[in-house]
Amino acid sequence: MTATIDTQDALVLRQDEAGVATLTLNRPKQYNALSQAMLGALQTALDTVGADPAIRVVVIAAAGAAFCAGHDLKEMRSHTDPAFHRALFAQCGQVMLTINRLPQPVIARIHGIATAAGCQLVAACDLAVASDNARFATSGINVGLFCATPGVALSRNLGRKPALELLLTGDFIDAPTAMQQGLINRVVPPDQLDAAIWKLADSICSKSALAIGMGKELFYRQLNMPLEEAYACASEAMACNMNSEDAREGIDAFIAKRKPNWKGC
Repeated sequence: MTATIDTQDALVLRQDEAGVATLTLNRPKQYNALSQAMLGALQTALDTVGADPAIRVVVIAAAGAAFCAGHDLKEMRSHTDPAFHRALFAQCGQVMLTINRLPQPVIARIHGIATAAGCQLVAACDLAVASDNARFATSGINVGLFCATPGVALSRNLGRKPALELLLTGDFIDAPTAMQQGLINRVVPPDQLDAAIWKLADSICSKSALAIGMGKELFYRQLNMPLEEAYACASEAMACNMNSEDAREGIDAFIAKRKPNWKGC
């Protein structure tokens, strides 16, 4: 079954199919620049899918020739009040945090360019699949603006030196380089992009929603913990997971050589 929902004047389109919600950025003439309104629409859509138990995977896609060109520079320059800029960047940061905190895995579907905050959006997603013509950059430095907030996400995906090279030069990297450096998971020809996304989404949808949600939350929570604390938290998470109905069902199904019937509890 497919359902399509428009949010906030269609700046973000939602399409649901087989447990997968695709959120499509829809400012193609502006290369899907993240205006204040676009960020608001994306936040609303993320909050809605995050609370929907029927959704197992979220895909962030984009209309037009590009994935996302970052913040809307014309809008930013039209405001001279520093309070506006603080609020805008805080709003953007909240969207990125929401992606991390959703119980469902979020996959970025990238074609064309992903620059500045658009590159940040790719890095904030849990997984990312790109067409082989995609390119990535944190190009704010070219207009005198260091991409500090994109740097938060990049530094948690890439090694320190590749991340800093992107931030300091503003140069583009191609999709194979982005995959090599850890920004994206897979690179495919443009005509295979949707098939690759669905293959990855289907694999996730076949697993226990409870285990996926618990695992994603623990993964991000332990990243910045000292090693001993991380193991303690992970051990407690596994013990809780082991005592869930899904884990019991999954192990019983494995032993019986049958497919599990996930209960989600």
